[in-house]
Amino acid sequence: MNPVFTNAAGMDKNVLQRYLALPQPDGKSMITYVWIDGTGENLRAKTRTCDKEPKSPDDVSWWNFDGSSTGQAEGSNSEVYLKPIALFKDPFTLGQDKVVLCETYNFDMKPTVTNHRAKCIEAMLAAEDQHPIFGLE
Repeated sequence: MNPVFTNAAGMDKNVLQRYLALPQPDGKSMITYVWIDGTGENLRAKTRTCDKEPKSPDDVSWWNFDGSSTGQAEGSNSEVYLKPIALFKDPFTLGQDKVVLCETYNFDMKPTVTNHRAKCIEAMLAAEDQHPIFGLE
């Protein structure tokens, strides 16, 4: 007799909480890197385990990925680098886990096409003696 599998466990918040409540080894933190992909609209993420809890983005190392799978690079030079910019407590896994928002850089360390933050920083540094006012519509 074959068992019948359902997706009921995937919908049960108690099952999820059981796994989120599992203890983590002392000092270990899961760091989820988040960035904007080649569409300029979608988010991507990948996670690594670190030996200690980072306190700032400077405590999180740069990481890389194959940009051809996210529409950010050609197949010949597809290495894309993630530069940590902002660090937050992970609201999903809790504990010492963190979410780090990242900028993306090509294999030659130039900002990717969707890295608009790099150009914004450049403009802000050029006008640092000014007091700009911004508006969004």
